[in-house]
Amino acid sequence: MADMPNQHGGSANGPLPDLSTVWLRVFLAVAGNGSFTVAARALGWTQSAVSRQISSLELALGGAPLFDRLPRGVRLTEAGRVLVPYAEAVAESLHGAVRELTALREVAGGRVRFGAFATADSALVPRALATFRTRHPGVRLSREEGLTPRLLDRLASGHLDLAIVSTTGRVPLDAYELHHLLDESLYVAVPAGHPLAGLGPVRLSQLADADWISGSPRPEGTLLDAALRQGFRPRIAHVVAEWTAKEGYVAAGLGVTLVPSLAADAVRPDLALLPVLDEGAPARAVYAATVRGRALSAATEAFLGVLAEEAGRIGSSVAPVA
Repeated sequence: MADMPNQHGGSANGPLPDLSTVWLRVFLAVAGNGSFTVAARALGWTQSAVSRQISSLELALGGAPLFDRLPRGVRLTEAGRVLVPYAEAVAESLHGAVRELTALREVAGGRVRFGAFATADSALVPRALATFRTRHPGVRLSREEGLTPRLLDRLASGHLDLAIVSTTGRVPLDAYELHHLLDESLYVAVPAGHPLAGLGPVRLSQLADADWISGSPRPEGTLLDAALRQGFRPRIAHVVAEWTAKEGYVAAGLGVTLVPSLAADAVRPDLALLPVLDEGAPARAVYAATVRGRALSAATEAFLGVLAEEAGRIGSSVAPVA
């Protein structure tokens, strides 16, 4: 008998036989019914058509008969008995492929690999995940966190299907399809006893002499771009990456920090948030990025829709800074 395929799609000892799946289907029908006539009736074919399919299969496998032709029906030969489990495995694999492809089309299965920057994880991502899992429990979701440039690299290399990114990092975005989710306003987090606490919106220039806590030693390409637009270069006293750690520094009186609206709900209660007045461009536009020209799976399209829904709810719940 000809060699069966190995796990890498080739053959252990030679080329794959050129087999028709129709032949295998007919073979299993004859083997199960023990008769060309009964198999033909079950398949809706003529007996001669069934006989021709079996003859073609026998020829493709080297010529050994698969059935003994008896006065009443047929019986598997030794070669036929060897072939049965392989034919069943092929049939089951094809049925499995059809089931999975159908699930992908109906968003009943498949996977979505996405990335998000840290503050998107404060509200947008968990809300979208909860909604999506309720609607599509059969889809596997995997998430990774990172800065926008890294997420876009992962997206371009095919490791992610979608990335939630911002414009703050000033990375080139022309190669990507950008699905706008929301524009974030900014707040300054100050200690609860700060002189400006409770006095309403502020211009960043009112805090030009303050010590600032930032995730980078340089303001360019960060939230502190807003300070540069207002004509001063902030004095960065502490570089702290994590949002919770930044809040701890502010609470200890070591400086102030900028907080985007996506993270505002999670700020600790011993801090005050001051809305920022900024006549320049929005502090940060948030997008779901996909690779331009790359087809999206139905599951990814569905997740994109849920992100847009949740972003709309978040955006409508945050009062714009006048």
